[in-house]
Amino acid sequence: MKDNFCIIMGGGIGSRFWPISRERKPKQFLDFFGAGKSLLQLTVERFAKIIPVENIYIVTHMMYAKLVKQQLPHFHDSQILLEPTRRNTAPCIAYATYRIKARNPNANIVVAPSDHFILKEDEFLSSIVKGLDFVRENDVLLTLGIKPHRPETGYGYIQCTDKLIGEFTKVKTFTEKPNNELAALFVKSGEFFWNSGIFLWNENAIMNAIQKFLPEISSRFNLGVDKFDTPDEQEFINTHYPYCPNISVDYGIMEKADNVYMMCADFGWADLGTWGSLFDTATKDDKNNAVLKTRALLYECKNNIISLGDNNRLAVVQGLDGYIVAESENVLLICKQEDEQLIKAYMMDAHLKYNNEFN
Repeated sequence: MKDNFCIIMGGGIGSRFWPISRERKPKQFLDFFGAGKSLLQLTVERFAKIIPVENIYIVTHMMYAKLVKQQLPHFHDSQILLEPTRRNTAPCIAYATYRIKARNPNANIVVAPSDHFILKEDEFLSSIVKGLDFVRENDVLLTLGIKPHRPETGYGYIQCTDKLIGEFTKVKTFTEKPNNELAALFVKSGEFFWNSGIFLWNENAIMNAIQKFLPEISSRFNLGVDKFDTPDEQEFINTHYPYCPNISVDYGIMEKADNVYMMCADFGWADLGTWGSLFDTATKDDKNNAVLKTRALLYECKNNIISLGDNNRLAVVQGLDGYIVAESENVLLICKQEDEQLIKAYMMDAHLKYNNEFN
């Protein structure tokens, strides 16, 4: 167990959840379900059941250092890795990997976002333990795949082959967020799974992949390999991290490597990346309305999601079908659920017209 580590990625701004998620306090720091804990806190608590707390690292933007410390006061500063600028998931994972290697060159690592919803926690943790055991013994890059139950354009997809190592399936292709028609074909074929964005590997396997497929990153970090897990680390990262390419680990490594495997898992998973995914996981009334931490009177309404944040206002809504009604501080959003992909553009328009007032 001492060789098992966890990297939790928590530096995004959650723009698709605007206006509830803001740049100064994005979705991973929010309590969406009234549980009294943020998504980040729930994620840490989940992994702490199977991984020593001191082996869990949070990678986040430096502007969120204080928020992380507030929500995880038991974490040592050395467990909070601060990015000076956002460069997507590949540099983020590489940074944490170099840090972990300085502590334990034989570590087995699980990488997870900070904003996932897990309904069946026991099944989830069992899958993670099984995956860590697998990557300990095999030179592979492992991902968790979720059997799709509907065409979903907000998730990436993994196509599998018939080559197996035990219950682990070799991956053939990755596809990023297909359109509706392609997503429907994927689901119908039975060969495709949702890409959960949860990865497991041994330190040596991922380090070799970074060196091979992302030399622009490894060459930078190799310049200061002796500075990781030392007082000089942050200064080195502040200098070199901004020069890393802005690239996801999916594009940068997983789509190129020939030792990628998938474990099919079923633990009530959702990536809370959009209002639609939140709607899917939320409790509904008899008209299929999801009312989140909000007092509301709904008349002739169905299939809506209503969220007024943590204020004392009452929402009175009549005649809406399939809408998002979301208010946070100084922004009210009313948008068709089917058009939620436009929310990021709405946020940018507000920024351009009113500067930073509504970010």
